[in-house]
Amino acid sequence: MIYLNNAATSYPKPDKVINSINKALNALPSGQFRSGGIFSDDDLFSECRKKLGLVFGIKDVDRIFFSSGSTEGLNQILFGLGFKANEYLTTATEHNSVLRPLYNMGSGEPVIVPCDENGKVSPEDIRKSITHDTKAIVINHCSNVTGAVQDMDAIGQIAEEYRLCLILDCSQSAGCMELRIDDWNVSACAFTGHKSLMGIQGTGGFYIKKGIELKPLIYGGTGRDSRVIKYDGDYEYEAGTRNAPGTAGLSAALDFLLETRIDVIEKKERQLTDYFIAEISSIPGVRIFGKDIEKRGPVVSIGIDGVKPSDAAYILQNGYDIVTRSGLQCAPLIHKYIGAGEDGVLRFSFSYFTKEEELNAAIEGIKDIAMSAAG
Repeated sequence: MIYLNNAATSYPKPDKVINSINKALNALPSGQFRSGGIFSDDDLFSECRKKLGLVFGIKDVDRIFFSSGSTEGLNQILFGLGFKANEYLTTATEHNSVLRPLYNMGSGEPVIVPCDENGKVSPEDIRKSITHDTKAIVINHCSNVTGAVQDMDAIGQIAEEYRLCLILDCSQSAGCMELRIDDWNVSACAFTGHKSLMGIQGTGGFYIKKGIELKPLIYGGTGRDSRVIKYDGDYEYEAGTRNAPGTAGLSAALDFLLETRIDVIEKKERQLTDYFIAEISSIPGVRIFGKDIEKRGPVVSIGIDGVKPSDAAYILQNGYDIVTRSGLQCAPLIHKYIGAGEDGVLRFSFSYFTKEEELNAAIEGIKDIAMSAAG
């Protein structure tokens, strides 16, 4: 089986991730501040925070909180700030983890900034879309549809200039490209562990800058000061029992990333992506969405004339043993801007472990499907 759906969940995982999870499951449970178990308070979770700080460019690592992933993290941020929907400015590139919370707040609708045919958002369009109601900018760092990477230096300057909260969705970028959260003036960001961070599903978290307080979505035991029942500020964001085995795996995955070096990973994935695009560009009947992106993540979405994306994905999986992803990719607004139809796109996404021969097999599969459709 050839797996080219890494933008959904990366596979395979580094061996040390699997070994670390097995070790955690076979050990006494971590106390997470609650007992005198095998881990001290500054062990598993705190060490993982420190490594996340190195990957994300965050100095104040105590402001990183663990969750089940980006969806929970984004909901916590967007609802926790207490803003109205119309006080958020966001973009057409966003995932439903941003759009659905904003459109279901019951307080109007967010301002949507368009993107170009590559999925790129102009910082000037963001500037022009700011109104007197705007309190926050929410933006996807790397599109999960076209792979377009947004200009966070410029967008961060705009947020600072207008004194707006800047909320960044790092789901697709964390682990496969440089992040400079502190330098970009980011107020809050969310990340997931199971994509390019190479951890497992159900891991991830969010960061909130010091001075920004969110009202929690979830209340419960934290093991810190059980006498506090009603909060008056100074909220806690990790209620309930955290995913210790998953965090052990994420910590090991971060070790792999730091040892391998993210710039090395990014370079290899870009080479694979460029090679794939170059090879399929000459296939008649194949359209590449976001072909002309200067800086991109390891994602390529295509359309094949006369073939629904879902049908092409079915043929590749059942006829060629190649796993891809078809449809709207949980990002429903971007498709009209990039020229994709209502059926969405056929997406190929790569990882550090993807091999060139796997891409060649996919290229041949695309050729066969396109030729058959052309008659």
